[in-house]
Amino acid sequence: MKSLIVASTREGAGKTSVLVGLASAIDRRFGYIKPLGDRFLYRKKRLWDYDAALFSKLLGLGEEPETMSIGFDHSKLRFMYDRSSMAKELKRVIETLSVDRDAVLIECGKNLSHGASVYLDPLTISQETGYPVLIVAGGSEDDIADDLAFIERFVGSDEATVAGVIVNKVVHADDFREVQLPEIERLGVNVFGVIPHDKDLTTMTVATVAERLFARVVAGEDGLQRVVRRVAVGAMSVAAAMSEGTIKAPDKMVITSGDRSDMILAAIEAGGTSAIVLTNNILPPSNVTSRASEKKIPLLLVPGDTYAVAMQVDKIEPLLTADETGKVDRLRELVSGHVDLAALGELL
Repeated sequence: MKSLIVASTREGAGKTSVLVGLASAIDRRFGYIKPLGDRFLYRKKRLWDYDAALFSKLLGLGEEPETMSIGFDHSKLRFMYDRSSMAKELKRVIETLSVDRDAVLIECGKNLSHGASVYLDPLTISQETGYPVLIVAGGSEDDIADDLAFIERFVGSDEATVAGVIVNKVVHADDFREVQLPEIERLGVNVFGVIPHDKDLTTMTVATVAERLFARVVAGEDGLQRVVRRVAVGAMSVAAAMSEGTIKAPDKMVITSGDRSDMILAAIEAGGTSAIVLTNNILPPSNVTSRASEKKIPLLLVPGDTYAVAMQVDKIEPLLTADETGKVDRLRELVSGHVDLAALGELL
């Protein structure tokens, strides 16, 4: 049984997205585990990792998501396992989830050191299992260069088996390949591919926003799959919003107090509005909610004030969902077009 450990140089590098692209682009029956869960989901009195649930659906796995992680809490894991017993448990989980699979994808945490205190960082897992590590590097060009130089300098063959890297979300991909890539390759780092940044992958649906805000959908339920590309705070007058172009922007979500019927109606009628978040737990008049339903524009009711809710929205990470088939297809295209799948296939 072959397995591949997938790690990330830093948070936000796009490790999970690359993994989705690889799993859909390479013709293998994959199993999946995330030994140390770090994106908690609590559903029906059960705790599992968000990414485990995602891959369970995408890959059509029969196992429950909670079986794909050993644990979540560092202190609890330190109490339960030492290095030897953790390695034994890890191998048991891999063996269990490898039945009827060609290979198992082992996804690690947000950076190379995450999980080190409980022996679930990628390099320790590689030491214990002998499986190679694929590192996804992201960030600015300087960040990527620093990370890869660090990897080459301090991660030797006696530490772990690092198969190579995929450089992800590069804004100026052609320039990077021409200027940075030759320097990285001179370091001896094996680069499987350079994936360009795609802004469409950073969008999220209205349904995702509603779920993360624990919002009550009071109108426009038919528009929950609309895409949100930008956020506008409707705290000014309608005239000011119109003159600034805030209300006219496409694929926007407007955040405003529920008693601002003028702003809500302006956003509905302006066109290009994906959703409106109603703050202060104030429900607008029935004529406003009816108009939103006619236009299939969701109205999301939340208790916080406009500023606090705007801060909440700003912190929402646009995590991929299994229903976003367009994004999954795009990730497969990006990986297929910019990654050496033949070389990676030899690892799997």
